[in-house]
Amino acid sequence: MIQTAIFWPVAVLAFWTFAILLLVPLVRIRAVIARRLGPKDFRYGESERVPGDVAIPNRDYMNLLELPVLFYAIAIILYVTSRVDPIFVGLAWAFTGLRITHSLVHLSYNNVLHRIIVFAAATLVLLVIWVRFAWDLAAAG
Repeated sequence: MIQTAIFWPVAVLAFWTFAILLLVPLVRIRAVIARRLGPKDFRYGESERVPGDVAIPNRDYMNLLELPVLFYAIAIILYVTSRVDPIFVGLAWAFTGLRITHSLVHLSYNNVLHRIIVFAAATLVLLVIWVRFAWDLAAAG
């Protein structure tokens, strides 16, 4: 297996994160132009006046910087230790797809139950990646 294959799902998730980052100021600027909010409402992050539709892209961006850190770390570890195989790559794509799905739910109709199910599935996939890596590492002695 080509070891660099693990970086395709990593790159897709990174680009998705950048896309959401671009969405944050766009939504904020629109809210200020529409006079729904003022620049001071963002002085310390987001004031209590910031409505959900303006706050959600920022919250989604923060979500993309939390759990995925463990994904980025394991991808690098798998590459460096030459343990990338089709199963790890498939799991990496599953994680990336689930994280993008989580964002899409969050940014669209934002059903909390749907969001938590997708989040839990992504977390489980990432846990499986880490457990499998640890198992392989222990087996190698």
